[in-house]
Amino acid sequence: MTASDIPQGFEPHTRKSPLTDPWEPLYSKKTDKAVIIGLRLAKPHTNGRGLIHGGLIAALADNAMGHSCAHVMGGVSSLVTIGLAVDFVGTAEVGQWLAVESEVVKTGRTVCFAQSLIKADDAVIARANATFRVVPKKEPV
Repeated sequence: MTASDIPQGFEPHTRKSPLTDPWEPLYSKKTDKAVIIGLRLAKPHTNGRGLIHGGLIAALADNAMGHSCAHVMGGVSSLVTIGLAVDFVGTAEVGQWLAVESEVVKTGRTVCFAQSLIKADDAVIARANATFRVVPKKEPV
């Protein structure tokens, strides 16, 4: 994969997770209001029929919405998912650019609400919404 395969503004995603390690390379782009996560779809992202797996879409939507809430809240809190809903309205194929474009709907002292559109080459293939609990950040051990 070359830099020309990655849309402008995206950089390697620096927030690593054991869950997402097999899906690397992941990319992200920060705006004032969100963290957009993207990746070039490949065979490891597919289900048994060769289509992009819904679990990948759900996990990346959860990830992007949580990061977006933390970003909008100034990064002073951690968040854990209370609820997540995903509606699948299309499909994606290997080689397409998948982007999870989130929007923080409302933040509060104890919860944050977010929604996202998941797009494959700019065509909406899913939508998601989530509620997150705001929890104190743990100090590194």
